[in-house]
Order: sequence, then C-alpha cells, then structure tokens
Amino acid sequence: MARPRKFRRVCCLPERDLFGPLTGPRSERDIINMTVEEYEVIRLIDMEGLMQEECAQRMNVARTTVQRIYAEARKKIAESLVLGKILKIEGGNYELCVDSEQKVGCLRWRRHRHRHGNQL
Repeated sequence: MARPRKFRRVCCLPERDLFGPLTGPRSERDIINMTVEEYEVIRLIDMEGLMQEECAQRMNVARTTVQRIYAEARKKIAESLVLGKILKIEGGNYELCVDSEQKVGCLRWRRHRHRHGNQL
C-alpha cells in the first residue's frame, strides 16, 4: 500500500502567478506549469538563502524531497527563459502555514509586521 502524501507547507501564495515574454504568440504548448511548492522552494533557497535542510524543515518534508522539487523548478525556469515560454504558478500538494507557524523570513510574517509597524 502506498504511503499517503504529506502536504508541503508554504508561507503564502505568489502575488503574481504568470510570467513570460511580453510579445509573441501564446498557445497551451507555450505554457509551463510550476506548482506552488516549486515556487516556495525557489523562494526559500534562492531568495531567502536557506540551505536545503532549512527549507525542508520549513516545508515539513524531507531534504531529498526539497532537492527533487528544487531541480524540477529550476528546469522549468530555465525552459521558460531559454525557450521564451510562459511560466504559470498553480496547483500542487500544499497547505498554507498558519499565523502561529510564521517565522522571520516568511512573507506573511513580513506583511503582518509591516502592517503593524516594525515591532517584533
């Protein structure tokens, strides 16, 4: 019997979910779908500077899972850039973190802090 899939914890959904060339023909085959958890791994590792182990802890998954998701996400980004395809972020197997789980570096934490002053 297969093991049930764990939901990957993500901080928040992206503010924008569509990226790509500004001109040219657009068809279904010109769209690359990136999952929300692939977006989250890219955000945590490349933007926040976390190591794969730290990223895995934040997302509540194994480091090897993060490694696999990260490789898939980078390949999709490269395909979008090199081949001029549209990158669309949607779907996946995730759950949003709740306010009590927010950490420094979490986008929801930053937005909350910004709204309520720079109090920690």
